[in-house]
Amino acid sequence: MPRGTASRRRSPFGSRVLGPRDQAPRQLRIRIQVLLTVLLVGTNLIGALVVFVVNTWAIPSPAPNRQMVIALAIAIPTYVLVAAAIGAVWGTTSSLRALRWATQPGVDPDRTQRARALRVPLTLTVMQLVMWLVGTLLFTMLTTFLQPSRTLGTALTVSIGGVVVAGVSYLFTEFSLRPIAARALSDVRVTERMRGVGVGPRMAIFWTLGTGAPIVGLLIAAILALTPGGDATLDQLAVVTIIVCGIVLLFGFLLTDLNARAVVAPLLSVRDAMRSVEAGRLDTDVVVYDGTELGQLQSGFNSMVQGLREREQIRDLFGRHVGQEVAAAAAALGAGEIELGGETRVCTVLFVDLVGSTTYATQHGPTEVVAVLNRFFGVVVDEVDRHHGLVNKFIGDAVLAVFGAPVELADHATAALSAARAMAARLAVEVPEVGAGIGVATGQVVAGNVGHEQRFEYTVIGDAVNSAARLTDLAKDVPGGVLASWDSVDLAGEPEAGHWVEYGETVLRGRSEATRLAVLRGGSGGGSAL
Repeated sequence: MPRGTASRRRSPFGSRVLGPRDQAPRQLRIRIQVLLTVLLVGTNLIGALVVFVVNTWAIPSPAPNRQMVIALAIAIPTYVLVAAAIGAVWGTTSSLRALRWATQPGVDPDRTQRARALRVPLTLTVMQLVMWLVGTLLFTMLTTFLQPSRTLGTALTVSIGGVVVAGVSYLFTEFSLRPIAARALSDVRVTERMRGVGVGPRMAIFWTLGTGAPIVGLLIAAILALTPGGDATLDQLAVVTIIVCGIVLLFGFLLTDLNARAVVAPLLSVRDAMRSVEAGRLDTDVVVYDGTELGQLQSGFNSMVQGLREREQIRDLFGRHVGQEVAAAAAALGAGEIELGGETRVCTVLFVDLVGSTTYATQHGPTEVVAVLNRFFGVVVDEVDRHHGLVNKFIGDAVLAVFGAPVELADHATAALSAARAMAARLAVEVPEVGAGIGVATGQVVAGNVGHEQRFEYTVIGDAVNSAARLTDLAKDVPGGVLASWDSVDLAGEPEAGHWVEYGETVLRGRSEATRLAVLRGGSGGGSAL
């Protein structure tokens, strides 16, 4: 399954994510333009307002003179509007250019497009810093010309404000572009290097914005108060302290909360996905929307689940070839622990073979023959599985089934005889085109791996297997088509033994002693021997 096509898509806050693949190109383009414009313009306006308030009332420097007030009243709105317009146009245009592939239907990003998309938040941050650097230079020069005593405070507050605004813009832009990042990272393997800002630098950004910048402001106020000519009063210092403490408490809490969400959200998506996998839903996947080490964690989880899916498919396919019990027993062992050979067990073997299949094949087309064989095998496999046996192998149009190996089965004789009865009844109804002979025998067998260490199979070898095959040939001439050794019936006991009656005895080919026989009650004409 491709990354990002998961059955469970979670946003950072637990709701379903509508990614780029879920939105029309026009809708996505409008979303990007609106979000980026609102974030860039709004963040800069709020930042400019905060800088104006701090520089006017919180910095212990001489009050602005009349010329300064007039100049700022004209310069601040003008520069803010011009800078906001330039920033919005510049930012949205460059962003849409980098994200053009995401607004076009059916376009998957290549490595270059993916990298450019992930760099959009950083590009916008650099743009913000450039705009605020220009503003810092302009207002510092203006202050130096009109009121030199306020030059230092103006330069420091505007520059610190630029750092804060740029940092906040980066965080908000990265958050708003997560659906784009999810698509850009949809095919990234865990071993590939992510291009977003790492968790460590992101933590440093949060600390700088929420704690470092306000403390630097307080430090500046103290320096200005101690400089020669500084005339800050206790009331001014108290106001500065209150404002800075308020900023630390309010913005520090908000930024810490945002930081916690940014870090915890990917972890929660992985945790919820792990619970789904634990519950057996291997189609679970997580959307990789974070370009940091957390994104590598999400991508690593997806790789792990993909490996589990592949292993489950292989195990299922392996189980269909050799039987689920054999597959489970093999999976429980390491590759170096599997050995050739086997162990001696007392099992019951069931052998079933079609009657007249060669004649049927000459009179019907291959498609019809295959359809009949599949219905025949379907009945046999269904009944053997239902009675906890193992279909060991298909031999042309015959089937060898074992009860009691590789998984021990205390009532293996009962299960085999019951499966034979049900099988005979169903075959007569569901596969009436051909007949079948079913033989059941109990005895010692060697069950294990036979072949070569590079290619082997699980099988059973022993007198019970040979006897079941011989009984199958004889069963084709017996009413009911089922013949069992009396040892199997005797070992089964009641109530299963009540469905069988003795049918004399015979010496099977390859044996020197007679074998007592049994047929289904009501399926024989008497007790004569074969």
